[in-house]
Amino acid sequence: MAKVKQICEEKICPIIEELGYEVVEVEYVKKSDGMNLTFYIDNDKGIELADCEKVSKAIDQILEDVNPTEDQPYILNVSSPGLDRPLKTERDFQRHIGKEIEIILFAKINGKKDFKGQLVSFNDEVVTILKNDEELSFERQKIAHIVPVIKF
Repeated sequence: MAKVKQICEEKICPIIEELGYEVVEVEYVKKSDGMNLTFYIDNDKGIELADCEKVSKAIDQILEDVNPTEDQPYILNVSSPGLDRPLKTERDFQRHIGKEIEIILFAKINGKKDFKGQLVSFNDEVVTILKNDEELSFERQKIAHIVPVIKF
């Protein structure tokens, strides 16, 4: 399964990016309806159904030619990652500087695993938020998830 994902990241993702989309994630997993190959795409304007259709049509024949699953059947999906998706890429973090995020840790610190605050800074090792005028820094290796706080 990792091989399929790797092939798609090398051969298919550049094509999607040429169309003006960011590939947030490539997923190849077994679901109730069989194997699913999903490309999660995003751009600054957001993703609509027409964007998913455009990408799907652009990569369908190329996937046939590249044959990452070695003739094993799969269902192709192109989807928006959603508003509440975890922050993973540097671009995700850049977009959320100054916005409220939620950090969920693997293990408790001072009895808490869940922290909300305004994203101040990040790098490969540390994420820093501002909560009640206090900066809190967390080691990336201790963070299970980072998600935007969605307010309606």
